[in-house]
Amino acid sequence: MPFKTLIAGLLLTLAIPAAHAADTPYPNRPIRLIVPFAPGGGADVTARIVAEATGKVLGQSIVVENKPGAGGTVGATTVSRATPDGYTLLYTTPGPQITNPFLMRSLPYDPERDLVPVSRLAVVPSVLVVGKQLPVDSVDGLIKYARAHPNEVRFASAGIGATSHLSGELFKRMADVQIDHIPYGGTGAALQDVLGGRVEMAIDSVAVYLPQIKSGAVKALGVTTPQELPMLPGVPPIADQLAGFDASPVNYLSAPAGTPPAVIATLNQAVNKALDDPSVKQRMLDLGLLPSPSTPKEMADQIATERAKWKQVIEKSGARID
Repeated sequence: MPFKTLIAGLLLTLAIPAAHAADTPYPNRPIRLIVPFAPGGGADVTARIVAEATGKVLGQSIVVENKPGAGGTVGATTVSRATPDGYTLLYTTPGPQITNPFLMRSLPYDPERDLVPVSRLAVVPSVLVVGKQLPVDSVDGLIKYARAHPNEVRFASAGIGATSHLSGELFKRMADVQIDHIPYGGTGAALQDVLGGRVEMAIDSVAVYLPQIKSGAVKALGVTTPQELPMLPGVPPIADQLAGFDASPVNYLSAPAGTPPAVIATLNQAVNKALDDPSVKQRMLDLGLLPSPSTPKEMADQIATERAKWKQVIEKSGARID
């Protein structure tokens, strides 16, 4: 066999597997899901539920990889720089695209252009709680008390820029009350001071305060969603008193910009099917989450709306993370 013919044959042989792989429908290998927080937290636990259920629908494993740091920025940067082929995704909380752009002086990626939404995953509702010693039993009562006692009511948060901080700032602005922010180094420390009566109130995730509400250690006055929550029946929305109040963080799935639309569509359909599974719904509800699938367009619209809202809140509060 002539040498040139032999080489041509070898090249053709090598090209066949590559061509076959390119023709194989997505996905044809495991997918990485970057969680921009440490293992064991709420985002990590939820991401693993979503990864397991969605992987079953796709017929491929979705491997969770934790990359914590800088309020989600480290993980978001990793995904923004990944090959846009659908094999590296981001479990996205409000920080990377919605709040960090206004809390931080600069980001190592473009929050509007470098990540594209795949689907909403869940709404993370919060609840306004007050200590037992505060003589109020409703949101209206709290507002009246705070107006009568300016700067005497303090609200605890997990830290500057945390959802519990920004929710309190939104309440302060919409209720037109003078309440003081007390930032802590995490939810646990804030919770202990609310329970101990050293801080009067907090607006934080239902999952954090549900045991204390059930035991009577704190009073639940209102929820941050526009409707009542199944896990807190009888606790009215804050919006009943402050029309339009909505401070429930959204968690969603993102991909690097440039990911093919067909891949985004495949992922979106798989996520929506996974979230529709009754066992997945119940596991999320047990964690204090509201499963909430969407189209990519619906999620993109929500990101834009949330960015505009929290930009105003952050700028008026003067909050910064340097």
